[in-house]
Amino acid sequence: MDDYILVGRVTGAHGIRGAVKIHSYAESMALFAAGEKLRLTFADGTSRTMMIEWARPHGRGFRMGLETVTDRTQAESLAGASIFVERSRLPVLEADTYYWFELVGLNVYDTTGQLLGCLDEVIPTAANDVYVVTGEVDGQPREMLIPAVARVIRSIDLENRTMVVDPPEGL
Repeated sequence: MDDYILVGRVTGAHGIRGAVKIHSYAESMALFAAGEKLRLTFADGTSRTMMIEWARPHGRGFRMGLETVTDRTQAESLAGASIFVERSRLPVLEADTYYWFELVGLNVYDTTGQLLGCLDEVIPTAANDVYVVTGEVDGQPREMLIPAVARVIRSIDLENRTMVVDPPEGL
């Protein structure tokens, strides 16, 4: 699965003709164009590759028609499935821009070289993303919320899986 990236999940069925409701982690619906393939992975570890027939915005997510899914019962059976696409289908990003999946797992250091912890999660906010870094201080678990802004994030090295930050006073 290294060549696949998690981009959403099936949240349920919509209507009686086999449409599914999707919660997308992607900023754009471009990954969900008709004719594209998805890999659906289920809680029991099984997976299926399916082709998208159509996709339309719906509320905070969207609805989708998938090949061979023609009724509500079939659509309901997909609820909870994680949706993956091939990594090669992701658009190329501008310099100094990263996908969240590339950042999660990085070791985070301050500018003195002290390990602060591991970047565990990215929280989107209206102003900027916030990086959740978990680590230990004096043997006790610690969680830091680091704003993802240029004056704080000094460098990101994906090859060496590291990030250097200059946290504001008090963090």
